[in-house]
Amino acid sequence: MEPTEETVTDEALMASAAAGDRKAFGTLTRRHLRRSIALAQRVVGNAADAEEVAQDAFLQIWANADRWRGDGTRFTTWLYRIVVNRAIDYKRRRSFAPLDDAGEIADPAWSAETVIDGIRIGAAVDAAIAALPERQRAALSLCYHEEMTCAEASEILQVSVSAMESLLVRARRVVRARLQPLIRQKDGARS
Repeated sequence: MEPTEETVTDEALMASAAAGDRKAFGTLTRRHLRRSIALAQRVVGNAADAEEVAQDAFLQIWANADRWRGDGTRFTTWLYRIVVNRAIDYKRRRSFAPLDDAGEIADPAWSAETVIDGIRIGAAVDAAIAALPERQRAALSLCYHEEMTCAEASEILQVSVSAMESLLVRARRVVRARLQPLIRQKDGARS
């Protein structure tokens, strides 16, 4: 049976792309662009910049496709490493405050106070995460949003598993400390 576009592995597609196969590269792009944009958005803070970062990462991959070794490394590990590095570089080049995305549509059964509390808590969490150093923010994004294991995320950030765990501990500690006043305020309101 002839392999179809859906059954060919990413690694085989990348090997074909490295040999100049534009169709194989197009398949890889279709498979992974959306997740790459989502990952970049968690680092840079908004969708428009994230699209630019992800497109830049794919252009870099195409331009350097001949560097693909395929020596047991998963394509997605290589891709996400490039996306995170490009996003961090982009954020360093541009120092701006992240734009707020449109909020979720509120359940009509919720009270106005509940909706406002949810918006305030969400904004506080977003601000706490945005204020983290890039590596800590990337670690949180990979492990919590992309649902990667510490081992997978450590490969992408090119750190040891214990260093990844340390990044996560520090990031959670900072986020918790930044949210503490809001938590105390909320607890005080319940009393």
